Amino acid sequence: MLKLIDLAEKVGDALKSRKLLLTVAESCTGGAICQAVTEIAGSSEWFDCGFVTYSNSSKSEILNISASLIAQHGAVSEEIAAAMAQGALANSEAHIALSTTGIAGPGGAVPGKPVGTICFGWLVGGVTHTERKVFTGDRHAIREQTVEYALNRLLRYIEEI
Repeated sequence: MLKLIDLAEKVGDALKSRKLLLTVAESCTGGAICQAVTEIAGSSEWFDCGFVTYSNSSKSEILNISASLIAQHGAVSEEIAAAMAQGALANSEAHIALSTTGIAGPGGAVPGKPVGTICFGWLVGGVTHTERKVFTGDRHAIREQTVEYALNRLLRYIEEI
């Protein structure tokens, strides 16, 4: 966890220096990104809010993602990760959004989406970036790798502004 807190602190410093606010929409990480960023004293200067939308219906109701988009691509897809980031940004005061959706296991795998499949969304500077990764290990390891990867990529995108 210390590694994630150090990383979150770097993200916070980058956001704060640019006077930007972050929002997060999480599914498979269940609030772990929010936990990491709020471990930092003073994070309210750069962190607005987080949405934990674990079920498909919460993704629709809270983040305004159409049920047809979820049905078309599946909840674990780059399309839904992008829509989650866009929905979080639209429902917050933030300037930048990060989202995660995936299969942390041990069950839940479907054809083409094994356990460890994670889709990410980052909305930075008006541009939505997505990525799909497959991590290995148990549920805890997959979730921790997801948080680390999400924050590392976010830091890179912020630094490019």
